[in-house]
Amino acid sequence: MVRVVIADDEPLIRAGIRMILTSDRSIEVVAEAANGREAVELVRSYAPDVVLLDIQMPLMDGLTALAEVQRSSPAARVLILTTFGERENVLRALEHGGAGFLLKDSAPAELIQAVRAAAAGDAYLSPGATRHVVDQLASGRAAGRGEGRRHEVSPAAARAKVAALSERERGVLALLGEGLSNAEAGKRLHMSEATVKTYVSRILSKLECGNRVQAALLARDAGL
Repeated sequence: MVRVVIADDEPLIRAGIRMILTSDRSIEVVAEAANGREAVELVRSYAPDVVLLDIQMPLMDGLTALAEVQRSSPAARVLILTTFGERENVLRALEHGGAGFLLKDSAPAELIQAVRAAAAGDAYLSPGATRHVVDQLASGRAAGRGEGRRHEVSPAAARAKVAALSERERGVLALLGEGLSNAEAGKRLHMSEATVKTYVSRILSKLECGNRVQAALLARDAGL
């Protein structure tokens, strides 16, 4: 059973998230918080496996709450919830130790997938935010700044890795480099979303990438 704490200042959003998560019998919502300060206290009290934190909350915002949770309850995996217009917080959340980033307009199945991934120790980044992160990291590289430089791979090394992929896998990887979601890539390639998802999993495994962002950066490094 995956134990979850939900933190969002809007009751209707909390109720919706609870309803979606509890539709999965392997997930239990143990507590809800209406602000960041309350979220930190509830995480200490309930020791959940996963915490869903809204970015914009009263008393203590989500990023500050994330830092507090990391200090006081390091075993808890934190997923940041936000809206499309707040994607500039993606890198900050990841730098603060967040296990992932999920847009509030994500599909119910994606929410459940993200919670399961976080509980399993994996990072999860909403496909809708991937392009923004890749662009930010690429900008960091161009300016010679830290985060982008840490992920950089030489073009030759990237091309050597990509050469191990099949032609179809390289096509899917190229679309990851554009920041497309599985559904968007499926439409472009005339494939089902489920088939694209299978390809993405295979690509991540072959390239030894931990998430879509690393794969997208490798695609750009390889010139796809």
